[in-house]
Amino acid sequence: MAAETRSLQEELLEIGRRARQASHALRSLSSRVKNAALSRVARELRAQADTIKAANAKDIEAGRAKGLSGAMLDRLELNDKRIEAMAEGLEAVVALPDPVGDIVRQYVHPNGLRIAQLRQPIGVVGIIYESRPNVTADAAALCLKSGNATILRGGSEAIHSNVAIARIFAEGATAEGAPEYAVQMIATSDRAAVGEMLKLERHIDLIVPRGGKGLIARVLDESRIPVVAHLDGICHTYVHEDADLDMAVRLCVNAKLQRPGVCNAMETLLVHERVAPEFLPRLAQALRDGGCELRGCEKTRAIIDCNPATDEDWVTEYLDKILSIKVVDSLECAVEHINAYGSHHSDAIITEGYASAERFLEEVDSATVYVNASTRFTDGFEFGLGAEIGISTSKLHCRGPMALEGLTTLKYVIRGSGQIRE
Repeated sequence: MAAETRSLQEELLEIGRRARQASHALRSLSSRVKNAALSRVARELRAQADTIKAANAKDIEAGRAKGLSGAMLDRLELNDKRIEAMAEGLEAVVALPDPVGDIVRQYVHPNGLRIAQLRQPIGVVGIIYESRPNVTADAAALCLKSGNATILRGGSEAIHSNVAIARIFAEGATAEGAPEYAVQMIATSDRAAVGEMLKLERHIDLIVPRGGKGLIARVLDESRIPVVAHLDGICHTYVHEDADLDMAVRLCVNAKLQRPGVCNAMETLLVHERVAPEFLPRLAQALRDGGCELRGCEKTRAIIDCNPATDEDWVTEYLDKILSIKVVDSLECAVEHINAYGSHHSDAIITEGYASAERFLEEVDSATVYVNASTRFTDGFEFGLGAEIGISTSKLHCRGPMALEGLTTLKYVIRGSGQIRE
């Protein structure tokens, strides 16, 4: 066992050293080369779609054998449409401006020093994630475009898919002039690899975890490296007393059922007591038709037939066709509930009132807040960012969909003509 542990330590240390070396070359890589590399990878993903699907089929088969839920299997599956979406995501990143070298601000000091603040790559970014294998391509693309080397550690449930995508990415990027080892996948399902990765503070500059509470808690507890946390998505929709109820039904069904296994799906519905008697029966029927289980507070259960909601339900990210419902007596109560029980990810209000909308936007302390729209839009691609590393619920460095700018840091550049400090 000791020999195996040492071997894993050595393997991770070598991956870290290679990434650090690649990061030096990436800092000065031209936008032309980076874009050519990403375009090449997009073409290769399409050309090797059958290879990706064959690898994914192994993961799906293993997932069924382990008893993964339908929603989790949906997160895991790669079909032609999703592979095409990965390729299009890379091409969207190509079309984005390269943030490296952007001048954030510049000014001339009274003594004549010319001071500028520029965007620069962070260096080496380690990404630890679960399930969805499209993250492999999205994360690698954003890191490459922003001049960062990437170390990827996906979940064991998607290991065959992740390894196949990472190989295609690395080979395609290198063929167009990207440095070798700019993108590396930790190709083991050994959970100890995460612990060893989190000790590489000399070689990794930032850790970005994406996954469930257990993974995030472990990373935050063990990491010697700065972490940008992407916590769970306990997303809310609040239907105010003046809401357009036809719109509310449509938005809530979309937010819950369009893809229930993702972090921006609605997990808790809040409804003002004045519209609950009319609204809840209509919505309940639409959700049940979609196979959704409902759990409600006492006021909710007095209006519709559903299972009782417990305190645990308000803090649960189901990632499945389950919805908790609470009837509230005011906007204030809705905001209080969201701030107390939510994960500060994505929350929405449905209202026809300008004042109530503005109050909700101001008082809800979440990375993304909506008026009269589905929370399912919280996504780097939908926000015009090309793709995303994840949805950051942190307040330091970046918040919300983390894309190119979130993968850069700042550097002061000062040009003088012989000035000394007196």
